[in-house]
Amino acid sequence: MLLAVNIGNTNIRFAVFKSETDIITWTINSKPYRTEYEFFAKFSNMYKPFGINKEEITDIVIGSVVPPLTTSIKIALQRIHKFKPMVVDRNTPSAIQHSSNQMGTDLYANAVAAHYQDYKGKKIVIDFGTALTFLGINEEAKVGGVVIAPGIITALNSLVGETAQLPTIELKAPKNVLGSDTETCMQSGMVYGFLSMVEGMIDRINKEFGEECFVISTGGVGGVYKPLTNKINADDRLHTIKGLKILYELNKDSFEK
Repeated sequence: MLLAVNIGNTNIRFAVFKSETDIITWTINSKPYRTEYEFFAKFSNMYKPFGINKEEITDIVIGSVVPPLTTSIKIALQRIHKFKPMVVDRNTPSAIQHSSNQMGTDLYANAVAAHYQDYKGKKIVIDFGTALTFLGINEEAKVGGVVIAPGIITALNSLVGETAQLPTIELKAPKNVLGSDTETCMQSGMVYGFLSMVEGMIDRINKEFGEECFVISTGGVGGVYKPLTNKINADDRLHTIKGLKILYELNKDSFEK
């Protein structure tokens, strides 16, 4: 079975692909940063709660946007499994065409997953992660560009952390746009406010592409926003990590474990 690891600024997501549809997934916090020995100790028994034997893991792919963690996690997993994980990035071969030498692995994996899966026409991938990103890609696998904005949770944490009287809230849609107390006022701003931005950005990207794109959302809170709009066609919280899997499948024959 393939273990895919997506190292993000907030969370490290693990996914074990028992099949194309049977996927076991879990996350741990990215911070505080740990050494390879700490990761080795933490990872050594992480499969048991999910009914997986480590011997069942035959392949590993890692994608990362946190360079300080990449090598430590790679070494820890290599010590546990006795073979070398594949680390992928924007230079890993695929059909994707992009002109950026700065594109993050998560954005590249999002483009890969959008192109190689059964989505038709031009696509927009919205990633509700530590940053809120929008990626546009056409039918020929050419990335038209990217938008980066503060992530929902990042913005909420900043709002709460920088004010004296605003509380931590549950991220859910309130009944009315105009709130009646502090909690619902904040929920409206974080949900409906950001939703208006998301919908407006979709409209602008569609106009730039000259047609209505198929819109995919992913990331930790994408599921909060998908039910509130008809502009998002599909929500898949594993979209990015599926892109890592596809990159592994495309390049495994030339990779020596």
